[in-house]
Amino acid sequence: MRHGKRFNHLSRKSAHRRAMLANMASSLIEHKRIKTTLAKAKALRSYIEPLITKSKNDTTHSRRIVFSYLKQKDAITELFSEISTKIADRPGGYTRIIKLSNRLGDNAQMAFIELVDYNDDYATNKPKRKKSRRTRRKSSSEPTLNDNNLVKETNDEIIVKSDKNNRDQASEELASKEVKKEVDQVSEKPASKEVKKEVAQASEEPASKEVKKEVDQVIEESVSQESEQEKEDNKNPENQENKEE
Repeated sequence: MRHGKRFNHLSRKSAHRRAMLANMASSLIEHKRIKTTLAKAKALRSYIEPLITKSKNDTTHSRRIVFSYLKQKDAITELFSEISTKIADRPGGYTRIIKLSNRLGDNAQMAFIELVDYNDDYATNKPKRKKSRRTRRKSSSEPTLNDNNLVKETNDEIIVKSDKNNRDQASEELASKEVKKEVDQVSEKPASKEVKKEVAQASEEPASKEVKKEVDQVIEESVSQESEQEKEDNKNPENQENKEE
């Protein structure tokens, strides 16, 4: 009868099952990781972990007990020399099972079984790396921004703004040159009412501050010339007689 036999028999007789688990345990000790089915990995974990605990006490008695299970001298020497020192501080849980996809032939659930201390990917005691931020250094060609104006301009926007400024300066220079030509023409001719209107219109056009000052000076000179001419005409008696007539 099968009373109390609740472990997985793996569809094998007891002798076959013990031989299979002994070979798998020896392979795990040698390679530190093996691939097998999930059911065999769970059976191997309960089989090998008591043997690893025995290896912490390196005595002849414990070696003979482990040898009665494994039956391989090379595996026992590696278990008691290398693995026992590696897992000395661990109180239990020496193996890890990682589930994989199903096998193609019979669709069996596959898994990795490995020794925990020999996998550095899952180590939790790694030294933490300091996170360093990469900052962009400001070049001398970039414009310096004031603390109040926290505006970030890209290189393309800066180029477009410089082109606009150059165009505005060129248009202002052309306007100032045209106004200067008109002012020179006005200064050469005697001032009249029509000239005053043209000068006033020129002064209303957009020009720089220097051009406006020159226009005001020309207007004052023309006005002063007219006042002087009127005074001279008033002094001459001939002009007064013509006016009375």
